[in-house]
Amino acid sequence: MKLFLMAAAGLVALSGADLGSFKTVYLLPMSNGLDQYLAMRLTSDAVMQVVTDPQKADAILTDKIGKSFEEAVNDLYGDKKKDENQQTAMQPVTRGHGAIFLVDRKTRDVVWSTYERPKNSMPDELNRTADRIARRLEKDRKGKQ
Repeated sequence: MKLFLMAAAGLVALSGADLGSFKTVYLLPMSNGLDQYLAMRLTSDAVMQVVTDPQKADAILTDKIGKSFEEAVNDLYGDKKKDENQQTAMQPVTRGHGAIFLVDRKTRDVVWSTYERPKNSMPDELNRTADRIARRLEKDRKGKQ
């Protein structure tokens, strides 16, 4: 699974997504409250502006993609006009096991991802994990500008 996620991250990097164009991010709730630690790190390190109003976000940061993610985004931004009988093609890829995804709000495409699994759910470890994620995102954003 880790190999798959690292390969996916590499493909995202090769896709040409301009990470520097994303200035504001909305964080969906994450396992063990990791979203709160990420919000602190992203803002204190000036990586991206974290917004509490999803309408002001350029991107969404989440630890889950798939049906539950799509439902959450539909609740926030409105359904993408799909037929009631139409099933979502993408099944959940992860459920809070270390994968983090930055998703373009408008296209709902994953534009960046990383794998950084906390060793435990203690606050200090979650803070260290959030710091590693924020540093990696900052580095990748600078490399794309």
